[in-house]
Amino acid sequence: MDIMLAYDHSRNARIALDAIRAMFGALTPRVTLISVVEDVSSATSGADDLFDEQYEAQKAGAEEAAAALMADGFDARVLLAEGDARKMILRATEERKPDLLVMARHSHQPDNVPLGFIARRIDALVEEFDHMTFGSVSSFLARRAKCPILIVPTPVTASEMRAAE
Repeated sequence: MDIMLAYDHSRNARIALDAIRAMFGALTPRVTLISVVEDVSSATSGADDLFDEQYEAQKAGAEEAAAALMADGFDARVLLAEGDARKMILRATEERKPDLLVMARHSHQPDNVPLGFIARRIDALVEEFDHMTFGSVSSFLARRAKCPILIVPTPVTASEMRAAE
């Protein structure tokens, strides 16, 4: 079995990674972690530095996750891409033809961000605008990918709910 996991080393992506272990561990599938770094669309050196920093962080996170899968007996590899996440993941599924694409459902729970409640509200606003204009990544892929898609829910814990208040 060949599984492709949309992976950005976020809390939600780690939940999806754990779901693969739990659901498919006995099959020891080949797992390709695709990590897409979106271009910041600016010609400034500051934007270049930000892109490089994000690229290196995502690369390190994806490689760390692949190493953990390999330690558990999975055949794992990392695929890094640059551009629009929706289009790059779709392209990867068309080229690699996995048996299953796994991704986490987006949630408004940022990873350890100071003033997280503000970040969540801004994120919700951006998400709503993005969904109205482009659709979410999972919605986009659900309409276009030719392989089955597993969208893993990302539950909110009680402590996260209290922290949001």
